[in-house]
Amino acid sequence: MFDLDGTLADTVDLIVQSHQHTIESMLGKREEPAVLRTWIGRTLEVAYHDYCPERAGELVEAYLEWSDANTARLLGRFEGINEVISDLDAAGLRLGVATSKRRSQAVRVMSELGLDDHIEVLVTMEDTDKHKPDPEPLLKAVRTIGGTPAEAVYVGDAVVDTLAGKAAGMSTVAVTWGAGHVEALAGVRPDRVAHTPEELRTTLLG
Repeated sequence: MFDLDGTLADTVDLIVQSHQHTIESMLGKREEPAVLRTWIGRTLEVAYHDYCPERAGELVEAYLEWSDANTARLLGRFEGINEVISDLDAAGLRLGVATSKRRSQAVRVMSELGLDDHIEVLVTMEDTDKHKPDPEPLLKAVRTIGGTPAEAVYVGDAVVDTLAGKAAGMSTVAVTWGAGHVEALAGVRPDRVAHTPEELRTTLLG
């Protein structure tokens, strides 16, 4: 089971710029990019409710409009990730994604990066009432694919990913090429850390 943003898809710049444009255009100020990176992995509703509860709904709508218009321009790919996913699929592993993204956004990103052919299950923001770091999205993905938490591994780049994986009773792998800081990831004690896609392949396939 994988996180999407910052793990399979290089969407960090897209997300940070979308937040920055939203805050500037709606609130007339700028926010530190380091702060915006910490929002990755959370739903837009939670992030904006914590940041500006009285205008959270407007901020979410503004974010989605700008992000959708700029996805093709700012979406990037992590070199080697597609090959890893293809190899895992070929080895017979059953693959899923549990993300805080909306389904329409997640489907578009996976399609544009050519990941969707290998992903059997996609759990998005609309599919659960609770979201990471709560384990509900991960547990739904595992149940849908027909597995158990003890058999599953959750791979993500953010602290909330490791926390959700642990809460779900899964093994956890933190990757360091996304939005998370190495020190913060180490602080939540993932079972394994992968610094490159090749390390991730070795970790998952042995």
